[in-house]
Amino acid sequence: MPLESNARIVSELASRGYNAEREAVTVLAGADRPIETLDAVVDHAPDDALRITVEHVRSVLDEMSAPATPSDVAVDPTPTTADPESATADSEPATGDPTPATVNSTPSATEPAGEAVENGRSPVETKGSPGATAVDEATPPTTDAPGTEPGSHAAADHDRDPSRRELEIANDMTGHSTGTGEYDDFVRTFRDRYERLSKLLRGRVNHRPAEAIADMPGGSEAAMIGLVNDVRSTKSGHWLVELEDTTGTFPALIMKDKGLADVVDEILMDECVAVDGTLADDSGILFADSLHFPDIPRTRVTGGADRHVQAALVSDVHVGSDEFMADAWSRFTDWLHTPEAEPVEYLLLAGDMVEGVGVYPNQDEELDVVDIYDQYEVFAEYLKEVPADTEIVMIPGNHDAVRLAEPQPGFNEELRSIMDVHDARIVSNPATVTVEGVDVLMYHGVSLDEVIAELPEEKASYDEPHKAMYQLLKKRHVAPQFGGHTRVAPEDRDYLVIENVPDVFHTGHVHKLGWGKYHGVLAVNSGCWQAQTDFQKSVNIDPDAGYAPILDLDTLDMTVRKFT
Repeated sequence: MPLESNARIVSELASRGYNAEREAVTVLAGADRPIETLDAVVDHAPDDALRITVEHVRSVLDEMSAPATPSDVAVDPTPTTADPESATADSEPATGDPTPATVNSTPSATEPAGEAVENGRSPVETKGSPGATAVDEATPPTTDAPGTEPGSHAAADHDRDPSRRELEIANDMTGHSTGTGEYDDFVRTFRDRYERLSKLLRGRVNHRPAEAIADMPGGSEAAMIGLVNDVRSTKSGHWLVELEDTTGTFPALIMKDKGLADVVDEILMDECVAVDGTLADDSGILFADSLHFPDIPRTRVTGGADRHVQAALVSDVHVGSDEFMADAWSRFTDWLHTPEAEPVEYLLLAGDMVEGVGVYPNQDEELDVVDIYDQYEVFAEYLKEVPADTEIVMIPGNHDAVRLAEPQPGFNEELRSIMDVHDARIVSNPATVTVEGVDVLMYHGVSLDEVIAELPEEKASYDEPHKAMYQLLKKRHVAPQFGGHTRVAPEDRDYLVIENVPDVFHTGHVHKLGWGKYHGVLAVNSGCWQAQTDFQKSVNIDPDAGYAPILDLDTLDMTVRKFT
């Protein structure tokens, strides 16, 4: 009787990225120390070998049975594999449109309150995306009437018709949290993630469950959709990707000569992908020919308002910090009262209204307002500077007084009562806001840190945050990787899935300004209203502060205005 089953040997070899001859499997299973022998065979196999032969096995058995001599070298039972972390590189989609010139942002001839910035990249003086320039280097003048203080808005006289406005909220989980943190809650969340994302992939591959693929004959063409359970390099420089669905797991080998290195670089743990290819002769591994992400369709019809109306996209105000740029904020709100800003009827705030308390080490030394409730009181006063007939939508961020785990509900009743200014709508992070026919996916953006850390710099960086946003669109999930810096709360459904394609994707968090289009979706990271703190200096963050992207809801053109 074999000491190990043939199925166990096939599984162990597949986990190391190898196929094997049937006789080689039988010999390994009957060895005195089958797993140790298998490890030694893998270690001694030629670098370019994909298939373990019986000659490989017998050669190692002969060596292991030979009398020991002082010159013998001990066989390391641990297979030689690359560091799993280094193997899990993720990347910005090569198929995306990295050229933001598709977004029109031609400045007006005069900029009385805020200077327009050239479209697509952050201004060079703030070390944003390379190659961009500011149209006007001068500090913009204020537009208050003579003898008034900034923020008094003596000349506000917009003539707007609120009856023409349309604003709807979707995917708001506020008040609908069901998770208790139990194991079964996480199972439900990931099952929902798999079911909803796999639907987006089933039209591209002839998917079969893992257990069905395991029963298929060797040499068959097969395809599987699953969540990424593991990614690692093999000794030969190939990549082994283990996928998991509701029936089990199955390994896929992506060979280095298949031209898929850029795709492998983009894989994140726990995201949903599809792999198709051909089964090995022993059916223990799938040799991948292609890999697919859920992705955004290349051709789609975008929404648009039936009149000329605009929305200001801002985030990361950070009231309470001693680096909060109150003067820049007041110049922005002053401008909102001018005739030029009359079309700006919506203000969409993507989180971090206040600086918070205890968010990072020694934060108390950088606070101007030390009580969290007082911070929201002060923020509410600054929000009152916005024209009273402006529609305001806010989501929380990681500095706000809500749970850190995503999705984040939209504040408790006490904080809502403090921020009850201009009937602002406070919804969860993330949420989709439909503004006069334009779907805006609002997400604060904590997962951008993880994407930027995992991906090659040319595909995602802090200087070009919109490229990291392209990755989230490609994966159809705002926080695909679980267990890292981004905390995820288990719910009865995964609110972080991007099931419906938005027209605009608006984030903040990283304090960098960047925007561009990916498959027709305008991705905007709107910078911040906080100058560089000592903590940011220590981690080399140079913020883009005092900018307000202004979106035309009828054409989806955008102008970025500078208020510093």
